[in-house]
Amino acid sequence: MSEQFAHAYGYRASIAEQRSWERSLTVLTGDLHDAGLDKVEVLLEYQLPLTSRRVDALLCGTHPRTGEASYVVVELKQWSSAAPVDGTDDVVLDDGRGRRLHPAAQVGGYCDYLADFNAALGGSTDRLAGVAYLHNADDDGVSGLWDFEQSRTRRMFTGQRRGEFLDFLKGRLSTIPGADAADALLGAAIKPSKQLLDLAAQEIKEREQFVLLDEQQVAYSMILRAVEHARRANTKEVVVVTGGPGSGKSVIALSLLGELSRQGRSVLHATGSSAFTQTLRKVAGHREPRVKALFSYYNNFVDADKNGLDVLINDEAHRIRETSTNRWTPAAKRSGRPQVEDLIDAARVSVFLLDEHQVVKPGERGNVADIVAAAGRLGCEVVQIDLDDQFRCGGSRLYEEWVMRLLGLEPGGPMAWPGDEVFDLDLAESPGEMELRLRARLDRGFSSRIAAGYCWSWSKPKGDILFPDVQIGDWKRPWNNPKDTKVGAAPGRPFWASDPAGFEQVGCVYTAQGFEYDYSGVIFGDDLVWRTDRWEARPDRSKDNQVRRAAPDDFDRAIRNTYKVLLTRGMRGTLVYSTDAETQDFLASLIHV
Repeated sequence: MSEQFAHAYGYRASIAEQRSWERSLTVLTGDLHDAGLDKVEVLLEYQLPLTSRRVDALLCGTHPRTGEASYVVVELKQWSSAAPVDGTDDVVLDDGRGRRLHPAAQVGGYCDYLADFNAALGGSTDRLAGVAYLHNADDDGVSGLWDFEQSRTRRMFTGQRRGEFLDFLKGRLSTIPGADAADALLGAAIKPSKQLLDLAAQEIKEREQFVLLDEQQVAYSMILRAVEHARRANTKEVVVVTGGPGSGKSVIALSLLGELSRQGRSVLHATGSSAFTQTLRKVAGHREPRVKALFSYYNNFVDADKNGLDVLINDEAHRIRETSTNRWTPAAKRSGRPQVEDLIDAARVSVFLLDEHQVVKPGERGNVADIVAAAGRLGCEVVQIDLDDQFRCGGSRLYEEWVMRLLGLEPGGPMAWPGDEVFDLDLAESPGEMELRLRARLDRGFSSRIAAGYCWSWSKPKGDILFPDVQIGDWKRPWNNPKDTKVGAAPGRPFWASDPAGFEQVGCVYTAQGFEYDYSGVIFGDDLVWRTDRWEARPDRSKDNQVRRAAPDDFDRAIRNTYKVLLTRGMRGTLVYSTDAETQDFLASLIHV
């Protein structure tokens, strides 16, 4: 088991996991033997499609009454005791160690997901059953967990109810060999089901913030035209949509997801950003949690079926990496192939929405030239669309030009700020003043955030405490929470930009990118300073290990793009401050004219 796991997933299972297999799988195989189900096919550590989640055991066989393929998803728990968390019906404390999803809810979610993405199941859970088996527990040890409503895909058994567990298995699986059923599941296409697409279409259609204007609507219509052309002509197409900050790329992406879902097309949305993807899941799947499964990550398509999807929408495509491999990728999957080719291969039509000036990490290869070149290598037709309108920064083209010229991303050199009635730009004399002014905006009902260059170390939280790592004089504030879940009152990392409590922490480029708020505070750190007549990028002052080790030219580009991202998050105004005196004076000469 350990050897096969390492071969399949590219890393060794921990000693604790191996011990868990030894204990739980011995119990399960013994139960299958005693139930007379020796010929059932068992898939161990089965990875759910397009995720990193794994099912402990998936039993494959035939139904004793219908003779059709039948599957039982089994989640094995070694808990001896557990209790529900007060005020919830699906969160429990296992043996007092930590909060966990109720095991019946967990296995039920696995069943729903499997039905939604494995074509062999046709979008239905009819041939699925889900069981949480707490084989070390008796009924008293988990007495509070029985209040959770159970169903065929959300059943729970304890060791005390072993007889009922065996009867349940015999009611879903026959003594006939299950190899054919397992082969059907493993060989099926991976794509969202019609039922899931219907949910997405309804959910997104009812979200009033997904409204398209002007060039956004043109781009949206042109993409739908390309999708229809690819279907009629039986060709592969690549659509590249470029646009600056706030030009509506993500609104277009979500609108496409809803419309293509309504049409019954198999479609997924992908990004390279955990914070952005998790926030989209929260917004677009507000009332229908299953819709969240339509939001994936670029590196999940390394071995996807060729043209398995009708459409793959690649949002924030400037985050595309050189390859899809990482340190956990098995050797057999380390092809060295460009990630953009994995994404193009995965769908009949691949849509890439990007801003080339938001590449902030070495290894990110999301640019028009590379995408078009990859499309040519793969024999795809290419459609290019440029979004001309500006929706962030108050619609101020003047401010966007000011930022681009300030950072040397457009020719002409830094320019004095002439003022614009639709956008407020000002210099703060200190981070404390910046915070006071932005808090006043917050108190008036506007969203405000402070973000900074990655020039301070990042401490791990201790209990419910975030350490004030960002220290400038006597002003001290913590970085945004590095965890996905709350720490004290601080929101999880993906939600720093959208949760009002995020104002109390300083954000970085990775939590700000892709988001917008009314007023933005930007702290220039010592990684980018103005010296006499030019910018000087200083990797020795950066605490971002991935970026500071880059070649000097790559670091220079990444750090300028970093501040470009931070400076273009505000929709109504931006306050800037530099920790470097000469840079602060330079900014003052441009802003206070």
